[in-house]
Amino acid sequence: MDTFVTEVEAAPRGELPRPGKSGKPGVKAWAVSLIALGVVAGGVVFGPQLLFRPAPAAAAPSPPSVTVSAPLRRNIAGRLQFLGQFSAVQKVELRPQVGGTLLQIGFKDGDIVHKGDLLFVIDPTPYEIKFNQATAQLESARARLDLANSELARASSLRSTGFGSVQTSDEKASEQRAAQAAVDSAQAAMRDAQFDLDHARIVAPFTGRIGTHQVSVGNLISGSRAGSGPSTLLTTLVSTGTIYLNFDMSESDYMTFLRQHQKQDGAFASKVEIALADESQFGHEGTLDFIDNSLDRSSGTIHVRATVPDTDGLLTPGGFARVRVEVAPPAPALLVPDASVLPDQSNHIVLTVGPNNVVTPKQVEIGDLRGGLRVIRSGLEPSDRVVVAGIPSARPGAPVSPQDQPIKVAFSANQD
Repeated sequence: MDTFVTEVEAAPRGELPRPGKSGKPGVKAWAVSLIALGVVAGGVVFGPQLLFRPAPAAAAPSPPSVTVSAPLRRNIAGRLQFLGQFSAVQKVELRPQVGGTLLQIGFKDGDIVHKGDLLFVIDPTPYEIKFNQATAQLESARARLDLANSELARASSLRSTGFGSVQTSDEKASEQRAAQAAVDSAQAAMRDAQFDLDHARIVAPFTGRIGTHQVSVGNLISGSRAGSGPSTLLTTLVSTGTIYLNFDMSESDYMTFLRQHQKQDGAFASKVEIALADESQFGHEGTLDFIDNSLDRSSGTIHVRATVPDTDGLLTPGGFARVRVEVAPPAPALLVPDASVLPDQSNHIVLTVGPNNVVTPKQVEIGDLRGGLRVIRSGLEPSDRVVVAGIPSARPGAPVSPQDQPIKVAFSANQD
């Protein structure tokens, strides 16, 4: 077997040595290749890190801007507000006490009628006949009484002279008493007939506004004196001039009213203020004149009634109105916009901003509305800064950029 030896020819000065005739690379060539491969691998591994330039850090977001206001201080009278319904002081369903054919209607539906005005006429013919019969029976009974009186006088005279018997005198006395009883019975029958005849004409029992007629002329109607039998409804009549306003107090409101009322002097009479359904101001006044003697077990409320003068004719039975009752004299109180009071389950909170501009929630006890402002009974200080605008961006414990702005609202004592 022949042995091959790699020979490297001497290269001239300035030239790389050339491999021998065998064609295999030399040691230096392998070294150059390894160095080049290392450079490439290092570029792959460390190149992205050397070429990557970190982006500058993003600026921190600025705190959200909110509007804050100090609570408004006013002298506010303590009061309670309810929803009430009007009812007539007097209301009657006109039903006949005698039956018959309706001959006449003496009013126009919806008119104001006065006491004694003729409203309906029922055919009086049957009752005139009955009255005439009773009159005739009374005359007959009186004639028999006159005869009995004469016979009793003669019998008594004969008895006193000895020409008459005691038995005859007693019989004439008995007949006289029977004749007198017959007269009394005939008079009662005559009054009964007169009653029926009088009630064939139905008149207004009091002054008021009448409703629509329920029966037309020509209809046969039924009547009942005692109301025990069927009777026909003719119309309704309600009084005018003064009207009742009925409403219900909850037990807690009732206790508040009682405790405050005990501190007041004078008789039981409290002023109430009333606003109708289309009114924003409480322009009507009335007097609280009745409180029921027990609470309703099913609703936990007590019935209360006020009397209201209807001077302008706007108060209608069945209509609804808001009513408020003052239960305490005016005293200093804090008010904030109603939108700034947030419900928290069964409680209420307002968001405040402290000296370090950090949002802090405070639990408050609220009162009623006054001109769009909510009365705060407790939980808030006059120096607190309440968030009144930008509430969705104000988070408890987060910083904000507050902008001070006073509460500007005008309301009168007769508004909400």
